[in-house]
Amino acid sequence: MSALFASKTARRKGAAYVALLVASLVLLTISSNPFVRDLQHGVAFAFRPIQQGIDGIARDVGSIFSTLAEIDHLRQENELLKAENATLEELARTAQELRRENELLTGLLQLRNGLEFQTRPVSVIARESSEARRAIVIDRGTADGIKVGQVVISSGGALVGRVTDVGSNFAHVVLISDTSSTVIGQFSTSIATGKVVGQLGTLLMTDVKAGVAIQEGEEVYTAGIELGIGVRSPFPKGLLIGRVIDVTQNPNEVVQTVFLDPAAALDRLEFLLVITDYEGGIIGPLETDVPCSPTDGGTLPDSDQPCATTAPTTAPASTPRP
Repeated sequence: MSALFASKTARRKGAAYVALLVASLVLLTISSNPFVRDLQHGVAFAFRPIQQGIDGIARDVGSIFSTLAEIDHLRQENELLKAENATLEELARTAQELRRENELLTGLLQLRNGLEFQTRPVSVIARESSEARRAIVIDRGTADGIKVGQVVISSGGALVGRVTDVGSNFAHVVLISDTSSTVIGQFSTSIATGKVVGQLGTLLMTDVKAGVAIQEGEEVYTAGIELGIGVRSPFPKGLLIGRVIDVTQNPNEVVQTVFLDPAAALDRLEFLLVITDYEGGIIGPLETDVPCSPTDGGTLPDSDQPCATTAPTTAPASTPRP
């Protein structure tokens, strides 16, 4: 049975082989016929526009897909470049900020080395600002030797203000632009003095004698006046307060008013120095009695006027019991 099945399979394969061979011979014979060749050429010519169109469409489709792939690749590269550019810009801003802070700290270090006073570097951690209030909070307090009344300066030796309240690790500083602030200033080209009082924007220097010639741009420093009776100015001498920007004078007045631009950037304070070894006001026993009320035209602010106190009375000793 199996032999019969194998014989039929072999006959089928042989017949298929013969059929393919005959078909090949027939096709070879037909293809060599001039009529068939002309027919092939005619059909090819007729279908050539269609073939060209199909080829063009295929090329266009391929070009579109290639363009889309390239666009997507370019988009990814663009996103990477944008991310790298943002990183570089952030690094540049950080470097610029570090450079600026380094310049400020270098200036403070140079100022600190050139001062005759002991100082403590501090940073501004908060600001107080209102219609009449101008103050800041620094990051040092009693734990670092900061005390009420100590003077605060910025780079260039510019006067900033005084410490008015102290905690263990912070302190409040009232700026010279605060309306409660009064500093005795002295012009750089003369010994003329006046009261520099705080106000918003520019500083106001009053009680300047009318006969004093004042030039725009002239610098005003702390006078540091000492009364010689155990009392001296709350501010040491020679700290830069500001520069003259305008002068007004009434012909009927014996004094003139001067407007100053603060030397310190009071609205942009960051790193400061606190003078820790200067003591203003009463620095020892008074040599003479000084009235408790401020004197007319006095050189010290009302809050720093010396006031003599009466010596305390001694209580009578109690009689010992028998």
